[in-house]
Amino acid sequence: MKVLLVNGGPHKEGCTYTALCEVAREIERAGIETEIFWLGNKPVGGCIACNKCRETGKCAFDDVVNRFREKAETADGFIFGTPVHYAAATGNMTAFMDRLFYSAGKTFYMKPAAAVVSARRAGTTATFDQMIKYFTIQEMPVVSSRYWNMVHGANAEQVKEDAEGLYTMRVLGRNMAYLLRCLQASREAGVPLPEQETPVFTNFIR
Repeated sequence: MKVLLVNGGPHKEGCTYTALCEVAREIERAGIETEIFWLGNKPVGGCIACNKCRETGKCAFDDVVNRFREKAETADGFIFGTPVHYAAATGNMTAFMDRLFYSAGKTFYMKPAAAVVSARRAGTTATFDQMIKYFTIQEMPVVSSRYWNMVHGANAEQVKEDAEGLYTMRVLGRNMAYLLRCLQASREAGVPLPEQETPVFTNFIR
């Protein structure tokens, strides 16, 4: 089994990376492989609603979104980490998530996911709420911790001093590993996935 952790921060080894490493260590202690995937610091364009992904199975912009999508197909769980920019996920992370979940939504069906948020001070809960909406629209089990999954600090060294934040990350890692083991056991026991029906799409006009 494998968990992909996304570092949506502009700094490869900054605050978000520090938090994700704490999570990854606990997951690996349970014998589950991890990989931290950095979005990089080049601009990520937003979705332009061209719907080409419906024809080709991948985003029309062949960049970090498609590279991650290929890895996601064989992953069993996901943790998406982002810093807080103006009480929300970064622009790059938001564009990445929009395009990824629109073009590769079926890839994530019933795979556990969690969000990790880092901030100097505030905006964490708003960002946490924003991130979780991506998971719940794709029927992904949301993995929780003992507190909302956030760390605080203006730099990586300060995050390492956030004792409660790091504790929260460790609990999250253990909970992710536990849920993955439970899902593995259910598959081995022959428990089927939930019955699916044809989606219904409406708007406020009809």
